[in-house]
Amino acid sequence: MPTLCKPSVSVPEYVITMEDTLAFAERAHAGKPQLPLVLRLIQNTGVQKRHIVQPIEEALRHPGFEERNRIYALESKKRCPGVIEQALANAGVGVRDIDLIIYVSCTGFLMPSLTAWLINSMGFRSDTRQIPIAQLGCAAGGAAINRAHDFCKAYPGSNVLIVACELCSLCYQPDDDGVGALLSDGLFGDAVAAAVVRGSGGTGMTLQRNASYLIPNTEEWISYAVRATGFHFQLDRRVPGTMEPLAPVLRDLATDHGWDVRNLDFYIVHAGGPRILDDLAKFLDVDRERFRHSWATLTQYGNIASAVVLDALRRLFDEDPPVPGGTGLLAGFGPGITAEMALGAWSTDAPTNVH
Repeated sequence: MPTLCKPSVSVPEYVITMEDTLAFAERAHAGKPQLPLVLRLIQNTGVQKRHIVQPIEEALRHPGFEERNRIYALESKKRCPGVIEQALANAGVGVRDIDLIIYVSCTGFLMPSLTAWLINSMGFRSDTRQIPIAQLGCAAGGAAINRAHDFCKAYPGSNVLIVACELCSLCYQPDDDGVGALLSDGLFGDAVAAAVVRGSGGTGMTLQRNASYLIPNTEEWISYAVRATGFHFQLDRRVPGTMEPLAPVLRDLATDHGWDVRNLDFYIVHAGGPRILDDLAKFLDVDRERFRHSWATLTQYGNIASAVVLDALRRLFDEDPPVPGGTGLLAGFGPGITAEMALGAWSTDAPTNVH
């Protein structure tokens, strides 16, 4: 069965702390009526620090959409190869063993996709299939895992490389001063993550079942307004409440698989913000501490969009991997409002180099 192996994750060298964010907000938006609320919301995120691809002085400028996208192309090509090499090593495979590359990102645009550049520059086979996913936002990490699962079921023995490159700081808009935009300025961070789904063998989460769900009539709750200055993030105030309708969907997915969602051995959940995690724990009747890997990602890196689930999974590998056969749930949430969900059991098969 397909196995999601240990991810590799890298964050940029420039750090912005919560104190830095609060000081900036007070300076840039002094006297605006929404400022006290925004400061309180940023403090409540629990994000202690985030990593960004440029020094803070550069990140706070807006040199124009064209220049921002040039930086995205430059930084993604600089930062992805090392992360990919480590993910391949974690899985015990080489570039020639990869049959499909799924590249997810909602913070820059390239055509052809970065997958073409990766194939040409890193030695992947010319017949490697490509799936770029650009418009699922934070749900795309879960979607990539599920599409990798589907591919490995359709083509048994295949190996899929997932790459998530989210440079959220390149979407900062200094003229946006709505509450949702200002909150996002204190929540999102930059990261690159990669993982391999092996069609056979490997250690990690053996994928057994996946599903998608879209909450009807919520498509405008998380969105981009695409303007001359680039991507403007829009967040409806109702978004934090979406775990109440999504929790029963997760519960039913587990029940249909013969599992009790309250008593799994591990949970890998998108860390969209503190209320998302708190509410999901509440409505699933799961101890908040069971989401500790997602909380750690949120606290130390912020919301790193599609890369969150891969980073939380990496932390599970590093801290306390489950016993063989341990059951788990992985879920990502994003625009739509869309949930991408997977169930799997822990496998400790020794990786075998097949290249």
